[in-house]
Amino acid sequence: MEMPGTIRKLLEASAINAQPETTAAPAEVPTLRMVLLGDNQGQIQVICRNDDLLDLADLNQQLGRDLHLVSQSDYARVRRQTGLHEIPALPTLTGWPTIVDARVGQCDRVAIEPAGDNTRLVLTQADFRALAGKAEERAFSVPLSDIQVNLESPEKDREQVFTAIQRFTGLRIRQRLEDTLELPPLPETAQRIIHLRVNPNAVMGDLVDIVESDPSLAAQVVSWASSSFYAAAGQVRSVHDAVSRVLGFDLVMNLAMGLSLGRTLKQPDDHPRGFVGYWQQAIWQAQAAGVLAAMMRGRERPAFGLAYLSGLLHNFGYLVLAQVFPPHFRLACRNWEVNEHVDSSLVEHHLLGVTREQLAAELMSNWGMPDEVIVALRHQKHLDYRGPNETYAHLLWLGRQLLNERGLGIGPRETIPDALYAHLGLAPAAVEERFDELVASKDSVVAMAGMMSNG
Repeated sequence: MEMPGTIRKLLEASAINAQPETTAAPAEVPTLRMVLLGDNQGQIQVICRNDDLLDLADLNQQLGRDLHLVSQSDYARVRRQTGLHEIPALPTLTGWPTIVDARVGQCDRVAIEPAGDNTRLVLTQADFRALAGKAEERAFSVPLSDIQVNLESPEKDREQVFTAIQRFTGLRIRQRLEDTLELPPLPETAQRIIHLRVNPNAVMGDLVDIVESDPSLAAQVVSWASSSFYAAAGQVRSVHDAVSRVLGFDLVMNLAMGLSLGRTLKQPDDHPRGFVGYWQQAIWQAQAAGVLAAMMRGRERPAFGLAYLSGLLHNFGYLVLAQVFPPHFRLACRNWEVNEHVDSSLVEHHLLGVTREQLAAELMSNWGMPDEVIVALRHQKHLDYRGPNETYAHLLWLGRQLLNERGLGIGPRETIPDALYAHLGLAPAAVEERFDELVASKDSVVAMAGMMSNG
């Protein structure tokens, strides 16, 4: 493949004779990435290995700056100036001051993706240093392999949560934040729904009474049932109408639960750039889990309502993080931005020593939520989890990746193993078709999320 002219000129200026390879670089050759940062002192570019986490907090501390990812408009301007769709890790490309991570200098060879098209330039360390020129070298990255997120031992979660709280808060504040694991109390609406769920004699009228006791919730349920997504015949005039004609008992029960809990914690004012809104993520994951649950057959088929509720609450830990670690949430946002290629749990564990999944599971457990939901939230990123209610966690993992494949952007993409489909008893082709249909209804899903966020 022909090399972009901008890159060819840079290589020629340094007398480097390297050509793009159509096959991936050998596994032992690390790929580099470029991150463009800025603050009120100016803009810089940093280069590190793709398999390392860029510790922005450490870099800022070293430099005495408040660097963050450049704006989308600034990035677009650099793309126009270079004529490139993506900005590869070539030190002299932008003309900005450059800082190279020390771990790059430990590599005999490095790989650079010159055009974002699965080709590679493999350079010797000498060639890369010739390109880097007077670039500054600092140590500001952490190997992803060194960040050991607790996936296997949920029994250690509470200890890790308290350790993280003690590490980041003063004693006076700490007591209040420790109470956060039990407070705020489970909302009254959610308590009544849990009691309803375990009542074998519950009838539709009981659920209607609960929903109607909360005017805001009632209005959202009616609006939800009236949305174009459900194409209800005739006008939906009441909660009873929404339950009986459109949504059904199970869906309304879990929708009301998700809404009630989602309103318990305040939406943070800050968020990482490119963040898909909390409620939009919730709806996508709930719909995805519902679709997959409905397609399963046999004894392993999960309860649709609990799968849907797990999806609605899958990112509840994001809200908990913002409440438990308010001074550090902004720091987490900036680090998520510059490490968007890795899972958020790695950033959280490195910065805080605990992940949103651990926090959410602890809070749900304290609230007495169903075990299926607790397991789903705790193990949604642990594909190898095997144990009680594992299907609920696997549905969240699979749903996220199917949505990411279709451009929804709710986490880094991972390859879906064929064995997972077989394990869940799902036909890949049928699942792909259903998810194409789901994503085709994007406008309706976004509208539904808007109804929930305005409640």
